[in-house]
Amino acid sequence: MSKTMFRLLSATALSVALLVPSVHAQDAPQRGAAAETHLGQAQAFSFDILSGRARDLATQPFQPVEPRHPDILDRIDFTAHWKIRFRNDQTLEIGDAPVQFFHLGRYFQQPVRIHQVQDGEAREILYDRDYFDMPKDSPATELGNDTGFAGFRVMRPDLKTDWISFLGASYFRTDGYARQYGLSARGLALNTGTAATEEFPRFTEFFLENAEDPSKDLIITALMDSPSVTGAYRMVLSNRNGLGQIIDVQSRLFFRSGVERLGVAPLTSMFWFSESNRFAAADWRPEVHDTDGLMMLTGNGEEIWRPLNNPDRVVTSTFSDTDPRGFGLLQRDRNFENYQDDGVFYDKRPSVWVEPTSDWGKGAVTLVELPTNDEVYDNIVAFWTPEQAPQPGQQMEFSYRLHWAKDVPVEETVARTSATRIGEGGYPGNPRPADQVKMQIEFTGDILRGLAADDVTAEVQLPQGVEPIDAGAIPVVGKDGTFRLTFDVRSDAETLDIRAFIADKDGLPLTETWLGQIHPRQIAYLRQH
Repeated sequence: MSKTMFRLLSATALSVALLVPSVHAQDAPQRGAAAETHLGQAQAFSFDILSGRARDLATQPFQPVEPRHPDILDRIDFTAHWKIRFRNDQTLEIGDAPVQFFHLGRYFQQPVRIHQVQDGEAREILYDRDYFDMPKDSPATELGNDTGFAGFRVMRPDLKTDWISFLGASYFRTDGYARQYGLSARGLALNTGTAATEEFPRFTEFFLENAEDPSKDLIITALMDSPSVTGAYRMVLSNRNGLGQIIDVQSRLFFRSGVERLGVAPLTSMFWFSESNRFAAADWRPEVHDTDGLMMLTGNGEEIWRPLNNPDRVVTSTFSDTDPRGFGLLQRDRNFENYQDDGVFYDKRPSVWVEPTSDWGKGAVTLVELPTNDEVYDNIVAFWTPEQAPQPGQQMEFSYRLHWAKDVPVEETVARTSATRIGEGGYPGNPRPADQVKMQIEFTGDILRGLAADDVTAEVQLPQGVEPIDAGAIPVVGKDGTFRLTFDVRSDAETLDIRAFIADKDGLPLTETWLGQIHPRQIAYLRQH
């Protein structure tokens, strides 16, 4: 494994560890009379004021936040941390939003400052050990009141579970439409998938404010800091029971130095195996993944589906566009039978759609896929990369809306990919060519209802020198509105990019564009072993 691959895999694996404390919710919480919250002095606050702080900070050398008691914090391992529980009677009420805090520990030693905002003034919420219940022998009992918090989460009214949490770097996630956590978002990605060292900017301060609009739940403003960039983020949160969450994000970025690859609105997920690469894992379940594909709606209105891979090396794919209408990592397969996991319910994992609400200009949706052999590692990252890399002293702004939901908020005008299957090429009863792979792409949508094979054409584009073998599209018997596009590919290349869709007789697309990537050498190796 290369040093770059190890660094990337270690970083994404860490993101999983940073987010596990959602299991802290108590089994039978009771909200008692809240004790007085310890607050610092009041200071004038607004998003513009915080943006000014970020701008000034970018003109100064980066100063990392040092852990205050690293020797003690290192002894608060996963098990010890799990036993430290925030007391329900200390829950902070921001309007109607109950907020609780995460304790520091081995995997999150850098404290963040958290403030309460009222009437244009912010007051810091000061750490007090009495906010937490902890065993008498916990290393945390040795910490003083200068410790600070690791992050926070917003609870549901009964305090049994949270619906959004912020913990570690600039990571955050919600429980989606089915109260089931899955993929994560973060504020910014820097140099992800490059030979340069990846940076993980941190939200160092949070400001929690009641939303005056009754349709909103909370306003979170955050200060970001990193060796290369500072920033101010304003997030307006809406939790819609049974539907998921919507987060409106406004960001202002100030660059201390140049960045090789900027990742805006990054999403981080896990893809181990599905029906497309079932041969890659010896697991009892049919599929294991938080999301199974990247969907894009381009600036000119083309719908694109890119099924995810678990490659044998780090693979970066870019999809150029101008002012994209949206992109996201989706869990399209909602059939429990395809997972058989009644412990973590992959069939209920949320999809996240990024909808730009400002002009993003030219750039590309970037997808980084890392190899993994276990479900505990996040190995998928998707984000927007501006065409022009930021330079020292430059300011950039991006606004967008995050939809955490079961499906994307995009009208279905063409049929969409419902399955991607890969198998041995050739035909039963005949010798199977060792260098030939069969592709079968399934599309489902109302636009395909009532159509026959003679009504459509299979459109398949492969790299120069590679031709599709026996390409065709036929309806699936007993499933009106579902077609399968099938073809073989003969190649021993390391990577093949494929573009495919079903069109009518006039060449007009009836389906979204399937932009798949297969790795023939990896497939051949797995077939032989």
